[in-house]
Amino acid sequence: MRNVVNVLRSRIPIGPKKMKGVSPIQHSFHEDVAAILLGTSFVALGTKMFADAHLVTGGVAGVALLLQHSWAIPFWAAFFAVNLPFYLLAWKRLGPAVALRTLLAVSLVSVLAGAIHSWIEFSHLDTGFAAIAGGGLCGVGLLILFRHRTGLGGFNLLSMYLQDTVGIRAGYVQMTLDLAVLAGAFLQLGSGEFLLSVIGAVVLNQILAMNHRSDRYVVAR
Repeated sequence: MRNVVNVLRSRIPIGPKKMKGVSPIQHSFHEDVAAILLGTSFVALGTKMFADAHLVTGGVAGVALLLQHSWAIPFWAAFFAVNLPFYLLAWKRLGPAVALRTLLAVSLVSVLAGAIHSWIEFSHLDTGFAAIAGGGLCGVGLLILFRHRTGLGGFNLLSMYLQDTVGIRAGYVQMTLDLAVLAGAFLQLGSGEFLLSVIGAVVLNQILAMNHRSDRYVVAR
């Protein structure tokens, strides 16, 4: 646990291993701010596509979408509320800095998801396209946040922890947890919507698996 705490608190991007003779390039404050805003915007847009197409993704976002589909609880409110226990976990296990960054990112996604309905309205949205594009947007958004030492609470924290401690790729951990959420959603979705939800989750997590690896993107000098 001490190693992941040091990584998350440091200025070193999460994922790539330190190599002898290589000095990681640090992100500046304004780069972190821009990345967090862009990453959360991508996630908010991706989840809107899932919601409008009556699809579900994995993780805490998937739980929030299920609550919206089943009980008409707004996604933004459910997403923020379901993440509450994970703020406490992040504070106790990873420190206040990580907890505050998580709270900031989740709050931004919640705010943007609540406001985005007044900014964008789809007159027609094919469910197959929504699964692929929505999963892609969420995946890229999460990748941007991960690269700037920020997550969206819940399963993201566990995925980063396992990658940095035991070397299991964050994307594969996330995919396993996501499929567990989708399995619970099977009875609430039609067969076509369920299949497309699985495809969307696979797209999201393959983006992380291919691009958020500890053995890539470090070039020896």
